[in-house]
Amino acid sequence: MSDDIFTLHRGSTPLLISLPHVGTVIPDDQKARYVERALAVEDTDWHLERLYGFARELGASVLVPRYSRYLVDLNRPPENAPMYPGVNNTELCPTRFFTGDALYREAQAPDEAEIRRRVASYWRPYHDALNLELNRLRAAHGHAVLFDGHSIKSELPWLFEGKLWDLNLGTAQGSSCHPDLRLALATVLAGQQRYTQIVDGRFKGGHITRHYGRPAQHIHAVQLEMCWSCYMEEAAPFAWHDERAAAVQPLLRQLVQTMLDWRP
Repeated sequence: MSDDIFTLHRGSTPLLISLPHVGTVIPDDQKARYVERALAVEDTDWHLERLYGFARELGASVLVPRYSRYLVDLNRPPENAPMYPGVNNTELCPTRFFTGDALYREAQAPDEAEIRRRVASYWRPYHDALNLELNRLRAAHGHAVLFDGHSIKSELPWLFEGKLWDLNLGTAQGSSCHPDLRLALATVLAGQQRYTQIVDGRFKGGHITRHYGRPAQHIHAVQLEMCWSCYMEEAAPFAWHDERAAAVQPLLRQLVQTMLDWRP
């Protein structure tokens, strides 16, 4: 299933993989608002659809947006509440790069009316598709599991101090999934030595994990925030790295398989 906003591959298992920040398109009628640097969409979660390509073979559903997070951030709540109070955050319609620099030309940032339009045109269709697919999976299997996949540059002083852990599993402090699923995934991460890892550290899960993870209603959600350095080059043009990707994919596959194998 696909339209101009997203592509949805419907799988045969209880698992849905959401990749909300892989989109790279900025509509032509909006490009003039942005500084020239923004058109390269540097803060994209690069190559994740390729990195998780194996998931379709395993029977997972996969939801992929077309448009850039610079237009509207699909992993922020529609009322634009900060995900992490007390530290720098990017907004529902971001106005800054992850470096803290301005995304928009002077006086060109979206006003409230434009933000509402973007939510209705781009944010809402993605979330409607996500919600419908989770409900379909739950109806078919008795439960649904949601894996929200993300990646980020390993050092971004405006957002966090020092170097980020390689693999950051978020479960909203255990509230977005069953404790046994959280433990199973944490055990997979702790069972390897190549990558640093943490559970519910700096990244605890964004809006998608927190909103859709409803264990009492048989929907269990987790987020994985991964450093770009695990699978790609961190400098422009942000190229895929064959050796790094080949090294991390078996671990990602193990995490995905753990979610597929788990039963409430």
